[in-house]
Amino acid sequence: MFFDDRLATVLRQRATGEANQRTQFRQLLDLLGRDRTQGRGGDSSLMAAAWLRMSALGEAIPGQTRARMIREPGWRFRNPELAFHLADDEPEVAAAALARAELTAEEWSALIPRLPVRARGFLRLRRDLPVDVEALLARLGVHDRGLPPPAEAVPTREPVDEAPSALRPDAPAPFRDTPAAPMQRAPEPPGAVIPMPLRGAPSPPPEPAQDRRRDRDDNARTEISALVERIAQFRRERSETPAELDRSPRLPLGELPERSGRPVTSFGFSADTSGRIAWAVPEVAPMVIGTRLFAAAPGAGEPSSLARAFTRRQPILRAAVTLDGAPAIAGSWTLDAEPRFGEDGHFAGYIGRLRRPAEAAGGADHPAAREADRIRQLLHELRTPVTAVQGYAEVIQQQLFGPAPHEYRALAAAIAADAARILAGFEELDRLARLESGALDMTPGEVDLAALVRRTAAQLAAALDPQDAGLALAFPKTPALLIGIDAEDAEGLVWRLLASLAGACAPGERIAVTLSPLVGGAGRGLGRLVCTLPARLAGEENLFAATVRNTSATITPGLFGTGFALRLARAEARACGGDLARQGDAVELTLPLVSDSSVLPGALGG
Repeated sequence: MFFDDRLATVLRQRATGEANQRTQFRQLLDLLGRDRTQGRGGDSSLMAAAWLRMSALGEAIPGQTRARMIREPGWRFRNPELAFHLADDEPEVAAAALARAELTAEEWSALIPRLPVRARGFLRLRRDLPVDVEALLARLGVHDRGLPPPAEAVPTREPVDEAPSALRPDAPAPFRDTPAAPMQRAPEPPGAVIPMPLRGAPSPPPEPAQDRRRDRDDNARTEISALVERIAQFRRERSETPAELDRSPRLPLGELPERSGRPVTSFGFSADTSGRIAWAVPEVAPMVIGTRLFAAAPGAGEPSSLARAFTRRQPILRAAVTLDGAPAIAGSWTLDAEPRFGEDGHFAGYIGRLRRPAEAAGGADHPAAREADRIRQLLHELRTPVTAVQGYAEVIQQQLFGPAPHEYRALAAAIAADAARILAGFEELDRLARLESGALDMTPGEVDLAALVRRTAAQLAAALDPQDAGLALAFPKTPALLIGIDAEDAEGLVWRLLASLAGACAPGERIAVTLSPLVGGAGRGLGRLVCTLPARLAGEENLFAATVRNTSATITPGLFGTGFALRLARAEARACGGDLARQGDAVELTLPLVSDSSVLPGALGG
């Protein structure tokens, strides 16, 4: 856009109701928090009006509601001026704003001295601030929240030393005039000797309270140190790990050591924000903690796909990783990991599993399989942004975050529909890649092919009848032809074939469809479906790479056209033991029958 008038458009709206006030507050948060608006030469009067409007809305909207809107993850908070503005609000709003802001180290350093003193403490709840910012907070006296230190106990006099003086009738006046209640002591047993100071003898100097406290602290520290040492000794003598068993000597008594011979084939782990393993299962934790998984190779011109996925915070699926170190974990591994995010939306690292790569079966690691795997990984990366676009469009269309104009809802509905079609196309690409590489098999089942063809032809007739075109079925209506495929998979296969042919039909053109049983190789029964090709497809040299566009907008075999749909149908037919091939001006689909007796008496062919 040449002119960004979104802020002026929002300020022109009059927020009269409660829902409109919340909507306008969200809009101002999104516009003011998206960029560093104060540093790009914007209209100062417009910005001043925006701050005033936000303050007015803050008085009308409860603080808990505003804090909840600030914590929502659907907007970006990168403006230090917005953080400074919200820090003066209620404590819950200030805490949400300072926990949500995404600022650079320079911006934090310039903002913190301007913040109110009560708002600076909320920053100590964050664990992702730069080191310079934490040092600045320490210099300003902002510390972590915690329990206050215990108050120092006022030293009390020992009852044995003070009681005799207090009970004497000639006690000094200050003690006699003290308003405190007299001390109660238990009666002394018979024969007990109570030490009485000699009259006129100088009393020993009282022990300083500081010395008594130091003695108690030293005694407590000594007891704690002894307890810690006992716990450590117990842990050392409790059991031995497999690694310690390998190092511990044994007497030559002829028996084998009780060691676990099971190799490490997989283990779970979690990595921090820098890509280093911070936790792993106890079996391998001493060998892998501290290992950096997500790092570009030194001296490499372009980062690897693993490093790019880590930088973009994307899921990682079947990535090849090599670990160095102990023999138990050294070598090649396959990595699957998912990114983790905190409650405030900040990146918190990865959690996943490392497993040893399975031994490739004979002929399974051919170039076609590797190419199919790369296509599937590419589709996995493409699904993420499309799914996000679809989700946000549905949010706007369904008004989940507040009311939206009908024009926006119509555009959002169209975007959501387009995203759904794109995702459906991705599913077809992924299905074709897995079928052609042998990674996916068709689900076995039982379905009547004749009834399925009749039902699909009836669905297509509604779109072809206005053009005087259609499918001419040349087989009886009563006999059944049972094929050994799942009903859902068979319906998708038949639809791709017949919809591809029907979509290429010219007005007045008819496609002859015949169905008959066939004895295939090794005496197995096959069901054969033969369809004549429309004139537009009959002229194509390679039927499975045809680029013919459908004449009917209501019939679509798929997102990628007729040729791709026929190629996917051929892959599905071959995966279940049949085939789809061109026979002159016709195309023939063969599918395996459940048994030879699955065909009722009588020929199905015309």
